[in-house]
Amino acid sequence: MDDFHASQPIFVQIRQRLIEMILRGRVGEGEALPSVRQIAAELSVNPLTVTKAFEALVDIGVVEKRRGLGMFVTPGARQQLLVHEREKFLKEDWPRIAAQIRALDLDITALLTTDPKPEAPQK
Repeated sequence: MDDFHASQPIFVQIRQRLIEMILRGRVGEGEALPSVRQIAAELSVNPLTVTKAFEALVDIGVVEKRRGLGMFVTPGARQQLLVHEREKFLKEDWPRIAAQIRALDLDITALLTTDPKPEAPQK
């Protein structure tokens, strides 16, 4: 699980993993997230790096710190994250993806109907 890539800071990658946990419902609204120490140990990273990831989620209002108890998902967090992540995707990722689609002269209809997982070769 500690397979980080060099293109982004580690705290950003941890934040994204936490966001995915919330979006996929692995941690529900009102529930506690894994502790800083637990995540740091699992990922073999400095606890301050994990804390920075949590602080980024607190800043956008989807996680709250409860003194002595840990970090909890706020009510409405999933919906708020959907809006936030969609806006981020459309602003940051989509322009690059759209440009690549145009550059490769790909048919958008074919892309939308194509199975993203290619079939394994038959033996």
